[in-house]
Amino acid sequence: MAGIDKNSMGHTSGQLIFQNLQEAHDWLDAIIESSYDGIFITDGDAVTVRINSAYELISGLKAEEVIGRSMHELVRDGAISRSGTLLALEKRRPVTMEQSFKTGRHALIASTPVFDAASNVVMVVTNVRDMTELRDLQEKYRRTEELSQKYYTEIEFARKQVLASADLVAVDPKMLEILTMVHRVSVLDTTVLLQGETGVGKEKVAKYIYKNSARRDGRFLTVNCGAIPPNLIESELFGYERGAFTGANKDGKMGLFLVADQGTIFLDEIGELPLDMQVKLLRVLQERQITPLGGTKAIPIDVRVIAATNRDLQQMIQDKTFREDLFYRLNVVPITIPPLRERKNDIIPFINTFLNELNEKYGLKKEFTHGALQAMVEYDWPGNVRELRNVVERMVIMSQGDQIYPEDLPFRPCRMPAVFTPDLSAPIDLKALVEEFEYQYLSRAYESYGNVRSAAASLGMDPSTFVRKRKRYEGEREVVKIKRRCNYNTTKI
Repeated sequence: MAGIDKNSMGHTSGQLIFQNLQEAHDWLDAIIESSYDGIFITDGDAVTVRINSAYELISGLKAEEVIGRSMHELVRDGAISRSGTLLALEKRRPVTMEQSFKTGRHALIASTPVFDAASNVVMVVTNVRDMTELRDLQEKYRRTEELSQKYYTEIEFARKQVLASADLVAVDPKMLEILTMVHRVSVLDTTVLLQGETGVGKEKVAKYIYKNSARRDGRFLTVNCGAIPPNLIESELFGYERGAFTGANKDGKMGLFLVADQGTIFLDEIGELPLDMQVKLLRVLQERQITPLGGTKAIPIDVRVIAATNRDLQQMIQDKTFREDLFYRLNVVPITIPPLRERKNDIIPFINTFLNELNEKYGLKKEFTHGALQAMVEYDWPGNVRELRNVVERMVIMSQGDQIYPEDLPFRPCRMPAVFTPDLSAPIDLKALVEEFEYQYLSRAYESYGNVRSAAASLGMDPSTFVRKRKRYEGEREVVKIKRRCNYNTTKI
């Protein structure tokens, strides 16, 4: 391409003035070559007269392969899959279509006929836009959407299955993932070890497993291993024969394992079992038979065992307080239930569930204010769901009026909003003070809930309003500016 001589060209009122035809050709050539899109130009007979380097890159065709050749010939030989130029000539109007090239690229082409004064087509200009990357992104997005929908469907199915058949509340993704595993293992007649802190709902999960198992028509017995005196554990679990020991029932007693035959036995607080009883329990699990205290004949049993503990059994093994062989016998399918502080999205659904039950039970219409709900979400709940239910019931019974406020709660939230103490010796911008107060609550609500919808609901506003206000306040420079206008000090309480 010939160079462009800027000095040989003038301009008037924003219009370029070319000294000769070659100069105009050079400028037009530069414009065509600088285009990111491919450009393909034919004359009125569909004979190729010009292409740019972008078209060569997209199509894989070189200028020498197409210049001077008819589009009819190029399509017939397979050099081009379909021609927008020929369609534009046929219809005598601009046309748009998709086209694929041998390079593997996909393009959107727009062919526009150019007419002379006599309405004859003198050339067709085709713009070729490479859509490969956009198309790949669309395909990735489609696959991601399908995968997200698949996961959502699976989790929603598990949630409905769980909530329809057991006294469980689950909204948080972490808990829903656990319940998906629980649902899967329910139908399998295997030993399950439930682990987690006190009050997380291990017994609820155990009952769910029982209700969805093939043994749901049999008995479900709960045994608190920590509540039975050590000298009575063996007789409680395995029973005893007549006259087995002083003070025993004269007719003997059937043990809980035998009572649960064909059903499920839930051994809660298994970590509290004495070492000598651990040996006997291991034998029962291995041999599937029991020998009552004072008896000589083994009795076969068919019982599914679900065990639970809030203790670190592996640490107990190191401390020689729990048998390693029993641990592996129980730990066939281990399931750890997360504490409430790690699944905060479940807190408000739990509160609503308990509140509805208690209002109906006592004939009340109590409700928690948004501030109280936020304080309860921020609290760590060391006693987990059991503590939460206790607090809700206490508030329903003890609070004055139908509204329950943050100050009514029996604990102070982990994080309290800053209290504004204006400096009265200086002018105060009340509007800025309100803005800072609002910004603090918007930020804390979003931090607590992790999503706009829940955070907005906790503050009693629409999600769109929440987003609009948060965008308005966010940004360190804006916050600093507001604080300077407020002229106040903040203190924590």
